[in-house]
Formats: sequence, structure tokens, C-alpha cells
Amino acid sequence: MDLGPHAGFIVGAYAFTALVVGGLVAAALLDQRAQKRALAVFEARTGERRS
Repeated sequence: MDLGPHAGFIVGAYAFTALVVGGLVAAALLDQRAQKRALAVFEARTGERRS
């Protein structure tokens, strides 16, 4: 596949997009872990659990 004279820009844009999307996924996973830990602490403190 020939990307022509703009190959560097196209590949760079795709690489940057993949980096940003990967960062967003990583941030969401880290936040999920933090929220689960916070919820576990809250549930342990109150003794209540809601479904």
C-alpha cells in the first residue's frame, strides 16, 4: 500500500491515536481498581452491601 508523500503524517497520526486510546484504556482500568478498593473499604466500615 502506497501512502504517498504523506506517509509520515498518516503513520504518525495512527500511532498517536493508538497511544491516546491505550492511555485512556489504562486510565479506566486503574480507576476501576481504585473504585473497587474504595467500595470495599466503605462496605467494611459500614457493614452494608447493596446489590
